[in-house]
Amino acid sequence: MMSYEAYMSQVIQPMRDELTHNGFQELRTAEEVEQTLPNQKGLTLVVVNSVCGCAAGLARPAVVHSLNHPKKPDHLYTVFAGQDKEATAKAREYFEGYAPSSPSFAIMKDGKIMTMIERHQIENNDLQSIANLLTSAYDKYSE
Repeated sequence: MMSYEAYMSQVIQPMRDELTHNGFQELRTAEEVEQTLPNQKGLTLVVVNSVCGCAAGLARPAVVHSLNHPKKPDHLYTVFAGQDKEATAKAREYFEGYAPSSPSFAIMKDGKIMTMIERHQIENNDLQSIANLLTSAYDKYSE
């Protein structure tokens, strides 16, 4: 009989792959987050991934679509809320001023949070509108 952890790992792997196959690096531990996020120069996008329907139908497709924009982040990372709990909690420490939200997108510049696109902006929008929120942030915060 398969363990719960093994089952969940199989179920969520395609949700992870949707981002990693499009250039995102997973940060799976608090240590990886701590070594990575505060030290990045340039524009960084962090996707707080999730198993919810709005992540599958809106967030992940919109963020992948946004990467076709002429200006895009220098660094692409993802943490998985509810799965990599310590990594997600550590990442959220860098999202000062924003409540925990998943799915969500953090736009950071030189290791500092610039803006956050939160769940309420994702679940009540269409794919193109979400991609536009992202590309507007890329334009605003790119050098």
